[in-house]
Amino acid sequence: MRHFAILVTLCMMILSCSPEEKTGRPDIDKIARDYVKLVLEVGQHDSDFVDAYYGPEDLKPASVLEEGALFPAGDYLVRADDLSSQLDAIDASAFEGLERARLNMLKKQLIAVRTKISMMGGEKYSFDEEAKLLYDAEPPTHSQDYFDSLLAGLDKVLPGTGSVSDRYTTYASDFIIPKEKLNDVFQTAITEARKRTDAEFQLPENENFVLEYVNDKSWSGYNYYQGKSQSLIQLNTDFPIFIDRAIDLACHEGYPGHHVFNALLEQNLVDGRGWVEFSVYPLFSPQSLIAEGSANYGIDVAFPGATRVAYEKDVLFPIAGIDPAKADGYYEIQALRAKLNYAGNEAARKYLNGEISREEAARWLEKYLLYEPDRALQRTRFIDQYRSYVINYNLGKDLVADYIENQGGTADQPAKRWAAFKELLSNPHTASTLK
Repeated sequence: MRHFAILVTLCMMILSCSPEEKTGRPDIDKIARDYVKLVLEVGQHDSDFVDAYYGPEDLKPASVLEEGALFPAGDYLVRADDLSSQLDAIDASAFEGLERARLNMLKKQLIAVRTKISMMGGEKYSFDEEAKLLYDAEPPTHSQDYFDSLLAGLDKVLPGTGSVSDRYTTYASDFIIPKEKLNDVFQTAITEARKRTDAEFQLPENENFVLEYVNDKSWSGYNYYQGKSQSLIQLNTDFPIFIDRAIDLACHEGYPGHHVFNALLEQNLVDGRGWVEFSVYPLFSPQSLIAEGSANYGIDVAFPGATRVAYEKDVLFPIAGIDPAKADGYYEIQALRAKLNYAGNEAARKYLNGEISREEAARWLEKYLLYEPDRALQRTRFIDQYRSYVINYNLGKDLVADYIENQGGTADQPAKRWAAFKELLSNPHTASTLK
């Protein structure tokens, strides 16, 4: 009887032990919950900070901040540092596979959250320092001569006389989607993108999104993920929308881009594994490099090479009332123009580092991204609002492309490409782990 009593006592002691005492390592689930609480509290001070949240109600702030409430940067930094210290104390060798990836991802996300708190508290970083701390990536630098050499290639193929940007504006005007046909074109592109993605991913039956057209935004499109495989997608109609943007935005914001990425993370990591940290998406974090990079790369996965042009010639150009015979030439020019996309990073770097003015940044964007003046100024608004976030679109895409191809997902192996892409979207990844 005495032995039985001792056994019962031991069992009670084991049951009452904390996870740290049972396993000999800190409880990552508790750290994750505290991380979510911190992110949501910081998000009360910056409406851009929390891009999505679909986790437990009890992790939300207990009360709504009063207007003009002070930002307690010091308190938040102490909490972020404490969580980082707890994670650093964990022996990573005790974890394998996805659990180790989870640990690494949470560490990187906390570095970004701490950095953003510091910035909100007045800390200044250079463009490259900020990009490294927020997105776990080192953006490349390109000289003006590099972009001039690329412009020379466009100069040879664009019709007319005058500057390259003026000639491009004139040429591209033939490929604007008429406003009255905009919804038909986009709905058709979205339907096709979904069909191609669903054939490979078997999307959740209830997944869906609402599409809205908006104005007065610094961006061209945005996905607001609602949880439970639902999204709100908004497209900005401040400026004319060109025919190539239909497939781009249908894939980037929808299938297999942001909408699918968030749905898969929720399905596999939040619901499937109970990893609550993935129920909150701090925008200025390594998750965004994967999100934006995969959304841009997903365009090529869903509509590879010549198949995209063939589909647009057969379907989208006629709906938009644009001559399909012009499609091949248009996409040849778009391919040359795409090589200039890192010019936007250079404009942001110089502008945010105080080397050039807003007007000079806009002129740079006019010259090298071939933007019209109003569109260039809109892009400087985006840089003001999102800063070094611009690297996530091009550098993110390049890193994702290299990762997928290293897994065997090359253009001539579409099944492997889709499989590697789904693995990327469904699991914890950050820029430094893609190498």
